[in-house]
Amino acid sequence: MARNRSGKNSPAAPLPIRDGVAPSYLNLPPGEWPDLLSFLIERFPHMPAEVLESRLEKGELVDDQGQAYQVASPYQSNQRVWYYREVPDEKPVPFEETIIYQDDLIVIADKPHWLSTIPAGRHLKETLLIRLRKKLNLPELAPSHRLDRETAGLVLLCKQPQHRGAYQTMFQQRNVRKNYLAVAPAREDLSYPYIHKSNIVRGETFFTMQEAEGEPNSETEVNLIHQQGERGLYLLKPHTGKQHQLRVHMSSLGMALENDPWYPVVQPEADHEDYSQPLQLLAYTLEFTDPVTGEPRFFQSQRQLSIVLSR
Repeated sequence: MARNRSGKNSPAAPLPIRDGVAPSYLNLPPGEWPDLLSFLIERFPHMPAEVLESRLEKGELVDDQGQAYQVASPYQSNQRVWYYREVPDEKPVPFEETIIYQDDLIVIADKPHWLSTIPAGRHLKETLLIRLRKKLNLPELAPSHRLDRETAGLVLLCKQPQHRGAYQTMFQQRNVRKNYLAVAPAREDLSYPYIHKSNIVRGETFFTMQEAEGEPNSETEVNLIHQQGERGLYLLKPHTGKQHQLRVHMSSLGMALENDPWYPVVQPEADHEDYSQPLQLLAYTLEFTDPVTGEPRFFQSQRQLSIVLSR
């Protein structure tokens, strides 16, 4: 059971945020089942039936009015089931985020490698969002954009629900100037800054992306700023925001990012949990005009990669 309450059009939740975790909901599709429990058992075959039955017995699943469903509750199409998602035996992430700035409107966090921005899959409480909600006692805190779990660096989170849309729109409309640092093989045959454009589409494996024929929908400016033997420290400036754009572009140029398990070689995720080899990609700077106050904003990560940038 894993549909998170997120997005602008989510219905009003009958449950409060608990321990930093917002309730999730499941829409019941048209159909006929003897009762709600029968549907849940069929819908979630990976969950033991006794676990689902126990949650109903404890009143942990509720409707839009906050009324608890029972074990014998009938199945009702087009209704919702609200609940708190659980991740049994969630592994702790042994790295800490830092807060480099906050005011009444925003929080700028410097995220470590290996920490997901928001709950997803087997990561729930060990995520940047849930950690910060608890640490700052801000249950309504919400990220305005996301970084991949493997990527470190700056994330902007909004404190006040009424301003979420303004900050999210700022990122969606590409009104934020973002610079990344990356470590990859050095190519001396390119003329820098080098502009790479391509058409990025969904790949054939899991959540990966790939380049394909067609009108370019992505653009990255690549700058080699320091060379250390056969390795280089790059400053990357994405002019578009496609999923995995920087990783795909650098791989296609023959400069796959150091310790990237997905580009170009795809491996099962279970094989790349080695915390000693983080992906060498860092969201280094954020620069924008604040959509609420009109102030110019500039933030810089304090983290470093395996090739250190002289400050």
